[in-house]
Amino acid sequence: MPLKLEGGAAAFGSFLVLCVGFSLLAVTLAEDPYRFFNWNVTYGDIYPLGVRQRGILINGQFPGPDIHSVTNDNLIINVFNSLDEPFLLSWNGIQQRRNSYEDGVLGTTCPIPPGRNFTYILQVKDQIGSFYYFPSLNFHKAAGGFGGIRILSRPRIPVPFPDPAGDYTVLIGDWYKSNHTTLKAHLDRGKKLPLPDGILINGRGPTGASLNVEQGKTYRLRISNVGLQHSLNFRIQNHKLKLVEVEGTHTLQTTYSSLDVHVGQSYSVLVTADQPAHDYYIVVSTRFNYKILTTTGVLHYSNSAGQVSGPPPGGPTIQIDWSLNQARSIRTNLTASGPRPNPQGSYHYGLINTTKTIILASSAGQVNRKQRYAINSVSYVAPDTPLKLADYFKISGVFRAGSISDRPYGGGIYLDTAVLQADYRSFVEIVFQNNENIVQSYHLDGYSFFVVGMDGGQWTTSSRNGYNLRDAVARCTTQVYPYSWTAIYVALDNVGMWNLRSEFWARQYLGQQFYLRVYTDSTSIRDEFPIPKNALLCGKASGRHTRPL
Repeated sequence: MPLKLEGGAAAFGSFLVLCVGFSLLAVTLAEDPYRFFNWNVTYGDIYPLGVRQRGILINGQFPGPDIHSVTNDNLIINVFNSLDEPFLLSWNGIQQRRNSYEDGVLGTTCPIPPGRNFTYILQVKDQIGSFYYFPSLNFHKAAGGFGGIRILSRPRIPVPFPDPAGDYTVLIGDWYKSNHTTLKAHLDRGKKLPLPDGILINGRGPTGASLNVEQGKTYRLRISNVGLQHSLNFRIQNHKLKLVEVEGTHTLQTTYSSLDVHVGQSYSVLVTADQPAHDYYIVVSTRFNYKILTTTGVLHYSNSAGQVSGPPPGGPTIQIDWSLNQARSIRTNLTASGPRPNPQGSYHYGLINTTKTIILASSAGQVNRKQRYAINSVSYVAPDTPLKLADYFKISGVFRAGSISDRPYGGGIYLDTAVLQADYRSFVEIVFQNNENIVQSYHLDGYSFFVVGMDGGQWTTSSRNGYNLRDAVARCTTQVYPYSWTAIYVALDNVGMWNLRSEFWARQYLGQQFYLRVYTDSTSIRDEFPIPKNALLCGKASGRHTRPL
């Protein structure tokens, strides 16, 4: 059962016992290292755009603390919910191998009740790179509660660039001055959200964020777009950005003057402080919108002779082709190691025959006079019982596998608990078809996929002739341009219930998501871990039992 918060003392004491238990287990079994985190989630006043707001803080911090880890580390994260409403954290890009119970979305994990705690037990198995965590319930993401995750390579695993002089997390995103409860109520009334009020860099508004550098040295910036809807362009005055990693994949080291970061995406760039000793603008601006929002931070040289000067450098605004060409130029470094010593190019995805093609098309419309969004005409409605728990306990009436088609059929939007079933160890092609005049961004939990193609117009089987079957980048979040398509290949080697969603958060909240049930009838722990002993139980799973430790 979850630990109870009674002045914090009893739960914290129990958490220490849990920590000792994990430590002894790690020593006894010579497992991969364990890292322990104890987080208290609270409300607090924040002023990112100069107006007081009710933010969500983790250990008093906005944004929350970074998670630093190494490939295969076990992360034991004890989360105390000191809010007055249920709360969940999810881990964008962490694959939760064989363990979707820990994914922290409403289809897999019961919310943490107010005044209670839950201990996530994660392993960053066979992963490296830059990711982030965020609150997944309701519209909490609009109040904070997010932070960076970095997974370093193990010692003796070669990294394709020298160790940087510094390593910075850079969280960028659009932001509203309204509290998250106001935004949620607006959506619940069936309305669309207005444009955001501004952009934040590491939780700060214009000129509030700064990065300190020493002249002549090179730094790694891990940039994640943790915002609610906008694609953002990132640039630094008079400095180049050398791309080195995208969501766990070492890339060809291409140099850019600016970089488009679509909502939900993460990139690592190297920046060399090779300019005269001065301060320089860091600029983030919105893309593909008639109203351009811009914010600035400061790249501060330790021996700076002066403050930033002149206007901030301009960037691309509405140009689709510019962004599409940049996206196509981002490719995997085939000779570099990933989380293991063997080269990333040793997995020849382009030689594997696909077993199934899934085509997904978004749509927007009204249901019962309220705004909804859908995939293949189904607008997702969450039941009171997480799908994964219903699956484990064989509870009927919660969901039906196949409740969403693997092709768009062109009908009107309707409400359902959308679950698409796929076979374990199949190799599938997924096509995201965007027939709307916005840039979409999609994320798939539990997986990294190869972005093999993207182009304008309608996808057809002949579109495969233009696929990159050699060095496409493997990632977990991809953009789809207006009236365009994006195709991915994914090896379904991770059993579980996995959320596929729009990263445009109002769309996700109003139905543009579903769950991919990757299924096997095997009960071996080689294929899937059993339900966690400390799993929270809710809805129709309340009163049931998990398992012995």
